[in-house]
Amino acid sequence: MNPPARILVIATRRIGDVLLVTPLIRSLKNAWPDSRIDALVFEGTEGILSGNPDLDGVLAIPPRPKRFAHLRFLLSLWRKYDLSVSTLPGDRPTLYAFFSGKKRFGILIDEKDHFWKKRLLSGWIPFDERIHAVESCLGLAKLLGIEPIYEVVTPRADDEKAKAPYAVLHVYPMYKYKMWNGKAWSELAEWLRKNGFRIVLTGGKDAAEQAYIKSLSFPEDTLDLSGKLTLGGVAQLLSHADIYVGPDTAVTHMAAAIGIPTLALFGPSNPVKWGPWPRGFRKNPHEMKGSRHAGNVYLLQGKGDCVPCLEEGCERHVASESACLQNLPASDAIEALKRLLGK
Repeated sequence: MNPPARILVIATRRIGDVLLVTPLIRSLKNAWPDSRIDALVFEGTEGILSGNPDLDGVLAIPPRPKRFAHLRFLLSLWRKYDLSVSTLPGDRPTLYAFFSGKKRFGILIDEKDHFWKKRLLSGWIPFDERIHAVESCLGLAKLLGIEPIYEVVTPRADDEKAKAPYAVLHVYPMYKYKMWNGKAWSELAEWLRKNGFRIVLTGGKDAAEQAYIKSLSFPEDTLDLSGKLTLGGVAQLLSHADIYVGPDTAVTHMAAAIGIPTLALFGPSNPVKWGPWPRGFRKNPHEMKGSRHAGNVYLLQGKGDCVPCLEEGCERHVASESACLQNLPASDAIEALKRLLGK
């Protein structure tokens, strides 16, 4: 393929999903350094691309746009790009690729009722739940005949709020079914403080999240930066941290990509698809069942024959708890941290 002058990468999903598309964006920039590359994302997720050196622009659209505004947006994209790349198998990302690109590539579910999407694209690869999101996106690089670059690119660091040595804890995921129990967080924080690490908390401004953080018990000199940092600020904080602990959330992926020792707490989620990608790895080290230490990442999986169930909590909805995480003791996390820290 001749170098395209303008490229659009479509990643209209959650913050963590957008972050895991950055290896593909880097691959495109590496192959075609003179091309203009834009990303299309949902409003509220664009901060994860802040300062990304491989991007020239970011387009943001509401997750649920009004009908006529959405139509105007689609028309404004019409064949604006020489190449459009959809990183998701959904209807909307495929339509965005069709409207925007003279040549169009994407990921599709290879089933009969998805036949119409194949006609909208110049080429596609099958969606595979059994491979990591990074590898899935980089399958598009291989389809385009360019070298895949296995590097997750975090937001540009723009702020520093703590002095080392310190441990960053991100205690509140977007959904309750990914949440660890509060007592274990407090026990873990106490162990870290006794071993010389000041505790620094990250998180969002949401009232429920702030209330949850305040309900937990942490050492007296804990620095609570939840709701006070941009994603660039979080990146800066992580880049100077000695250790990070968090659930299946975007900040955990950032910590892994930056290269600091990262303890990821996983319950019902698929670790093969969503396990944090260790810095410098070219192959997915995670397996479906069992805890695993790979590079700078230790993925600690909850216990139980049903783990991972791949469901949204024990009651099968995002606001339900997951027993495998609620019953995961702090002692298991402490042993994992000892391995990460070489103790």
